[in-house]
Amino acid sequence: MEVNSNSLYSRLREHARNIKETENLKIDDFVSRIMILEGQESNLISTVESELIRRSSALWNSVIDGFGNHDPGSGRYNQSPSEWDILHPGRKWAARLSGKPPSMKTILRKIRLATSSL
Repeated sequence: MEVNSNSLYSRLREHARNIKETENLKIDDFVSRIMILEGQESNLISTVESELIRRSSALWNSVIDGFGNHDPGSGRYNQSPSEWDILHPGRKWAARLSGKPPSMKTILRKIRLATSSL
């Protein structure tokens, strides 16, 4: 996977927008680290990203589904809201989803199970 500066900036901006749209998170509580790999080292991007995700054990990368979801678009709002959108409501498009949402109780149980061994 080759990531150029424009796609990296766009991806980070999209993540920031998702956080800012929530009702219960503040963008100032988040930080990011960036590693620039050029030339042949760029072949390591996927491997390095996977390892960083594994090591950080961030819940939104390992337990909670939906942080990176996009607006499904017209005619597809019958889908269920994601676990992320139940925990962190606020994305305008997610409010239009009409499918059965996952229960908060089930989501919190998943989080407790995942974090009980830490």
